[in-house]
Amino acid sequence: MKNLIKSFLYLFVFLSLAGVAWPCTVTTTGVSFSNYDVFSPLPLNTTGTVTVNCPGPGQTDVIITIGPSPNSGGFIPRQMKHSTLPDLLSYNFYIDTAGTAVWGDGTAGTQTVQDRVKQSKKKPKPLITTVYGIAPPLQNVAVGTYSDILTVTVTP
Repeated sequence: MKNLIKSFLYLFVFLSLAGVAWPCTVTTTGVSFSNYDVFSPLPLNTTGTVTVNCPGPGQTDVIITIGPSPNSGGFIPRQMKHSTLPDLLSYNFYIDTAGTAVWGDGTAGTQTVQDRVKQSKKKPKPLITTVYGIAPPLQNVAVGTYSDILTVTVTP
């Protein structure tokens, strides 16, 4: 019998404007790990996106950070909390598909994403960055719904 767990992660956006008018918009997709099987020897992988759109013309360099988990108080590991029990399910977000670089704020062994938004009045081209989520296998946690809320910060 499989022990399945439903998990959701919510990414909230915070724009760091540093006292200047910044006309860019930022959106994120919620990241869902779907059903986690505690008996599977394989990690559970998922993706989400952070989209930055700036009106043109020109280019804007941005730094995108993802904050620590309030459930673990840090980045490694981040943890989702069970909806009614004290159980925590470990996971993390990475800037690469292999899961070698934890996406954070540049501290505690994490990295940030730095990129350029190309702007145009006629045909804006948003910067769409993929968030790679990995939940390690064989975690002994109770069945139920797990969630976490993280803050995405974009600075010019």
